[in-house]
Amino acid sequence: MFRIDQPITAPHSRPHRARRPARGGPMTTPTDHLHAFIADLPKAELHVHHVGSASPRIVSELAARHPDSKVPTDPEALVDYFTFTDFAHFIDVYLSVVDLIRTPEDVRLLTYEVARDLARQQVRYAELTITPFSSTRRGIDERAFMEAIEDARKAAESEFGTVLRWCFDIPGEAGLEAAEETTRLATDDRLRPEGLVSFGLGGPEIGVPRPQFKPYFDRAITAGLHSVPHAGETTGPETVWDALTHLHAERIGHGTSSAQDPALLAHLAEHRIPLEVCPTSNIATRAVRTLDEHPIKEFVKAGVVVTINSDDPPMFGTDLNSEYAVAARLLNLDEEGLAALAKNAVDTSFLDEPGKARIKGEIDTYTSTWLAP
Repeated sequence: MFRIDQPITAPHSRPHRARRPARGGPMTTPTDHLHAFIADLPKAELHVHHVGSASPRIVSELAARHPDSKVPTDPEALVDYFTFTDFAHFIDVYLSVVDLIRTPEDVRLLTYEVARDLARQQVRYAELTITPFSSTRRGIDERAFMEAIEDARKAAESEFGTVLRWCFDIPGEAGLEAAEETTRLATDDRLRPEGLVSFGLGGPEIGVPRPQFKPYFDRAITAGLHSVPHAGETTGPETVWDALTHLHAERIGHGTSSAQDPALLAHLAEHRIPLEVCPTSNIATRAVRTLDEHPIKEFVKAGVVVTINSDDPPMFGTDLNSEYAVAARLLNLDEEGLAALAKNAVDTSFLDEPGKARIKGEIDTYTSTWLAP
């Protein structure tokens, strides 16, 4: 796995080489060259939200279906609508989009189109974070909800070649009622969807202490699900410690404030507990002031395993390819470094071993072909 225990040096940070295209075309810049490499690099994504992945086209279509919503129906107007003043404002806007998902047909449309967008970015595997409580509390039949996401998952794999798995997460702002309902939906064998692999916790962290969710995570883990809570995004490193200690986290969503605690960084590195890093998201929600101040460099220098993710890409004006380009700049990565970063996500995913081997083989083949003289 991609691990750097010292300041980034060769081979993964060797100077970028500008290459001349075939047929005597103009010399490309190093940035153009890496963007082209990233565009077709096979990838996996581990931290991306179901509703938060709705493209402006899909959001506007859903808003048109439900005209009582305050969400704009004009895709261009959504650019301003998705400009956030702080994390609390982001949650308000996010929930207004959640409110557009009112029928099983809405659920199926959203899920299928998210898979299509992932496939366009060469995402071979994604663990999509879904908040079923947000839909069932709005009146969508729970069994119909499960059938809708599973139908979309199977269609996406058949038609796009993108494998989807689910992380059911508790919306922290909805409290213990949501925790109980999410746990029931995730652990009831009569309802639990085939693609479910993990159990998470999202939403605001301030005023939502992690230890209160321990009984629910214990039940999910006993049922065979992996623990992947958000922590340390908008609060300090103590929230990450709580996620590790009380929720037995196997990966940490964001973990941005971990850089404030050297002992925590050492613990994450020693135990190979990955951070699901989402750089542009952290800027958009004001969790980090600027990209140049993002702690990803400190994570990598401390030997922490990092994966690159897009979180809620259309809402933040980004996608996974753009996040890889951000990582390349912040970490001074060349093609081999980017390929290693892509393999990090595969290695730390909950995909089965044959699936991991297949995608890593694709990454290696693609990279060696690209770098061939």
